[in-house]
Parts: sequence; structure tokens; C-alpha cells
Amino acid sequence: MEHNLVRATVIPEIVRLICNYYEIGEKEALCRFYKSKTAANYADEETGIYGQSALYVAGLFIMEQDGEIDEKRFA
Repeated sequence: MEHNLVRATVIPEIVRLICNYYEIGEKEALCRFYKSKTAANYADEETGIYGQSALYVAGLFIMEQDGEIDEKRFA
């Protein structure tokens, strides 16, 4: 349960970083994030990504979107 609280408090910051990087609105950033593998991994307790900073997670998302992450290793 506490991991859900951590995620809930960090996601707005992740979305803000995505908004700023891509110069898009909050709704668009949130939609893009939730459709990404980064978000799926962020929600997965086993990855441990939920414990990382918003900047780290946003960076993973940006790398995924820009094709800089090997899809096979980022499953």
C-alpha cells in the first residue's frame, strides 16, 4: 500500500517534467505516460522503479519515447 502512495505523490512531478520537455499539456503528458512501458514498469513492484526520483522516471520515459532504450531489456 505504501508504494501506491509513493507513486501517487511522484506521478504529478513526472507529468510536469514530461509537459516541460515536450511542451505539451498535462492531459496529453499523462496519456502518453500511462500508455508507455515506463509506466507499466513503474507500476510493477518487482522493478523497484517506484522508488526512483521523478526526474529518473521521466528520463526513462523520454529515452523510451526517443527510442534510446533497448526494448528487449526494458520489458
